[in-house]
Amino acid sequence: MKDNVHKLRDKGGESEKITINLGYVDLGRIDLLVQEGFYSNRTDFIRTAIRNQLAAEAEAVKQSIVRHTLELGLRDYSRADLESVKAAGERLHIKVVGLARIAPDVTPELALATIESITVLGALQASTELKSALAERIR
Repeated sequence: MKDNVHKLRDKGGESEKITINLGYVDLGRIDLLVQEGFYSNRTDFIRTAIRNQLAAEAEAVKQSIVRHTLELGLRDYSRADLESVKAAGERLHIKVVGLARIAPDVTPELALATIESITVLGALQASTELKSALAERIR
């Protein structure tokens, strides 16, 4: 099952939208940098600032991932993966930093039988029906 863990690229085709509140002065300073041509737009500035901060904290993130035994990147869970977990009489504690995807053909019954808990720092992609069935196990 480890074969389907992939490192995410920094600029993937998929992203998660976030909303932030900024004070008028900070927003004005960002707009000034955009106007002066340092950044193409506000989003470019914010993405650059976030990447720079993540780079500055990279070692702390790395240590935390090791400490919490988290998987980093894209993690797919197929129906076959969960069926083999069920056949082995095991249960999963899913811990992902990035994107966790549960295949659309995974039934709520199979997920409930094999997934003990889900912790995703990033995004979880699964059917609405599956998320609803696992709601109490998603942290």
